[in-house]
Amino acid sequence: MPTITAQDLAERLGGSLEHCPPDRPISEVKPLEEAGAGSVSFLANPKYAAKAKESAAGLIFVDATADMGEHPVLRVKHPYWAFAQAIGWLHPEPAPEWSDRPVHPTAMIGAGCRIAPGATIGARTVLGKGCVVHPGVHVGDDCVLGEGCELFSGAVLYRRTRLGNRVAIHANSVVGSDGYGYVLVEGRHAKIPQVGWVEVGDDVEIGACVCIDRGVLGPTRIGLGTKIDNQVQVGHNVQVGNHCLLVSQTGISGSTKLGDYVTLAGKVGVVGHIEIGSRSVVGGNSVVAKSLPEGSFVTGFPARPHKEWTEAQAALNRLPRLMKQLRKGGAL
Repeated sequence: MPTITAQDLAERLGGSLEHCPPDRPISEVKPLEEAGAGSVSFLANPKYAAKAKESAAGLIFVDATADMGEHPVLRVKHPYWAFAQAIGWLHPEPAPEWSDRPVHPTAMIGAGCRIAPGATIGARTVLGKGCVVHPGVHVGDDCVLGEGCELFSGAVLYRRTRLGNRVAIHANSVVGSDGYGYVLVEGRHAKIPQVGWVEVGDDVEIGACVCIDRGVLGPTRIGLGTKIDNQVQVGHNVQVGNHCLLVSQTGISGSTKLGDYVTLAGKVGVVGHIEIGSRSVVGGNSVVAKSLPEGSFVTGFPARPHKEWTEAQAALNRLPRLMKQLRKGGAL
């Protein structure tokens, strides 16, 4: 993994160091809460200032207005864009190692695996015993599949995807594609490199045409026993608990956490960076805009306790009659 000194970063980004030795080695990019002495992180939103001051990061990208006390910082014009560039420098994506053989010579295939014509298996990928890979499947480099997995036609696993035992992925689903991350720089949307991966637990079933994005840096996780219906989108760094049910056309935005046994009914939308407590149920066509405690049952847009939502809808349905009475001058 490459290493860059704090001074190198300052020169590349046109920033100024404060409270940081110029020769401090920086070897990785990490979120504030995970960063260590050799890590660089960033602060772009003032609401995370307290977390930034508590971070063990060896260097933090900040703008000209941030008050970080004696914490080592690099002041730059666009902290988030600096963060994105540092990912590219410190976590470069390796080129794919293609082979003229469908199964790369360095792949390890367990006993009893069945790999159909037209499927491809990447470099250093490991398939556990008894896996079934249908025609047209692509498994990228450095993936790990547990025992008894089945990938149906057209499924794609991007590099470093990890599946537990007995995972089923149906046709045309994509696991490990880039998350939706961009930063506006001088009027143009610049891409935030996505260099994480996806981890899927045992006994997970993923329906057709599902997209699960890899993390920006670390993993997106799908807990054991979870069942995902067709046409579901799971954003980068989402953490889905064990035995959850995600029903068709649901979308979960980045960095959201679901506890265990959570049910998201059809066409549910979930905003990013919130938590949904274990054994919560979100009714169909609802939008969850804030964190929910354990055992919640919510519906609506925005989602609220189900009884409250149904009462509001009943009142709304009475409005036409009430308005007609008002226009006639009648009593309500």
